[in-house]
Amino acid sequence: MKAVIQRVSEANVKVDGKVVGEINKGLMLLIGIDEADEKTDADWLVQKILNVRIFGDAEEKLNLSVQDISGEILCISQFTLIADYKKGNRPSFIKAAKPDKAVPLFDYFKEQIAKSGLKTESGIFGADMKVSLINDGPVTVVMDSITKN
Repeated sequence: MKAVIQRVSEANVKVDGKVVGEINKGLMLLIGIDEADEKTDADWLVQKILNVRIFGDAEEKLNLSVQDISGEILCISQFTLIADYKKGNRPSFIKAAKPDKAVPLFDYFKEQIAKSGLKTESGIFGADMKVSLINDGPVTVVMDSITKN
């Protein structure tokens, strides 16, 4: 499972011109699910995301997590994060989980994030989404659950 984590002052996602999810200060997450990913990958990633210290404290040092600031979270599914780009110029997405596996795992991921008690919103899996955000900092971190080993 791969996540692109962006610290934002605000973010929203639209489908067919209608806002389906929006947040204020917090994290906008792009989540890619590999065919080999399991719930343990989601659990590991959720804990890392909720506890990563990428928000400034009173001295502007990155010492606070999204939980520490009572931030909000916007989750967006993005299979293109699982691209294999080593051969040729067209990325291959063959290792991205198929919807029958990816949808339940993405839903599980969102449920685990929401258990934190933070406002949690999301886009619509598989939809043509338009995502807008104001990256705060900018601060962007990429995490891959494969690194848990």
